[in-house]
Amino acid sequence: MKYLGWGLLLVVLLVGGAAGGIVALNLRGEDPLPDRAETFNATPQQVERGRYLALAGNCAGCHTTRGGQPYAGGLPIETPFGTVYSSNLTPDEKSGIGSWSSAHFWRAMHNGRSKDGRLLYPAFPYPNFTQVTREDSDAIYAYLRSVPPAPAPNLAHRLRFPYDTQAALAVWRALSFKPETFVANTGKPAEWNRGAYLVGGLGHCIACHGSRDSLGATQTKLGLSGGLIAAENWYAPSLADPHEAGLADWPTTEVVALLKSGIAPRGSVMGPMADVVFRSTQYLSDADLAAMASYLKDLPGVPAASAAPAQPVAALRRDAGTMARGAKIYDQRCAYCHGDQGQGAPGAFPPLAGNRVVNMAQTTNLIQVIAHGGYLPATEGNPRPYGMPPFGHLLDAADVSAVLTFIRGSWGNDSPPVTQLDTMRR
Repeated sequence: MKYLGWGLLLVVLLVGGAAGGIVALNLRGEDPLPDRAETFNATPQQVERGRYLALAGNCAGCHTTRGGQPYAGGLPIETPFGTVYSSNLTPDEKSGIGSWSSAHFWRAMHNGRSKDGRLLYPAFPYPNFTQVTREDSDAIYAYLRSVPPAPAPNLAHRLRFPYDTQAALAVWRALSFKPETFVANTGKPAEWNRGAYLVGGLGHCIACHGSRDSLGATQTKLGLSGGLIAAENWYAPSLADPHEAGLADWPTTEVVALLKSGIAPRGSVMGPMADVVFRSTQYLSDADLAAMASYLKDLPGVPAASAAPAQPVAALRRDAGTMARGAKIYDQRCAYCHGDQGQGAPGAFPPLAGNRVVNMAQTTNLIQVIAHGGYLPATEGNPRPYGMPPFGHLLDAADVSAVLTFIRGSWGNDSPPVTQLDTMRR
């Protein structure tokens, strides 16, 4: 992601006296809050639906620290602008949302504004949650009101100037955010529309699988075309490109299996996506997962790659010494699990020959897995998953680049080599 020009843009706008107008602009389209908090009597069915929807949005993933009380907040979320801490969503009166009405909660979800009127940082993905219906927002609110209250105070964000100001956030919102409602596509079946609602709204898939502009906003026009998760240094692959993570030719049952258990005949999940499956999608109904699959399988594809030249270009760029070094490392460290021909072991270790993750142009995830290991989520469908141990303490940058260059150039794979500069960014 590129963020050059952020500070200059803000200085120009603020010095020009535009901040007040931009703040006012951010108030447009908001319904006024009721003068008095409404009486909110949640039914057990509404609370249960809210629990399910909170899982769909992976709310606990950001609002719960490791070993902490659920939804008590305090989790640090690293961004290119500094650290944002998640807020307390329990019904505690002082620190949580105990004094919030359902209208306050709806305004936060739909307009990105706190109870006291402050603009919220988009680390809370309200640019996606704005599509959530009021009915679903009320259900989530009902559920959160039912969890045990926690008196954990909200932590102050640690953002660099001018990103720590409301005026700066107002500029960003004026340029990059507009409240929306989900509008069904009448030309598509109900299942497809349900999938579009989940993927685009509570699922906020574009937050990772989308690219970002110079201001850090997701480029919605480019859709789920892939994006680098900068703070974690993982790449969320394109869900439209068949050479990355496109699902157009996958059977629906396999897409559902991947989201439900983390594994499928054609792939498995690691890194941040493993956490999404572990905390969120494994708990969704098969009907909702099939709906998401219906939508994802129908994403506009990318143009097919042109035919490869008679003499592969990648082969011309592979150094014989590097390949030999990589082959030795592979034989010592990798072949026991992945096979001497990269064939893998069905149900345990993925094949590397013909693996589209291995052959992607973006090599960030390969380097991460070699250096830090890769672990599938423990799910009901895969309760004892196999994992990839880390080798970063055993292999230096030259070793990692050599073994990945060997893997990407063997057993029919013909992808460009990995450089030491690439591996040093891990």
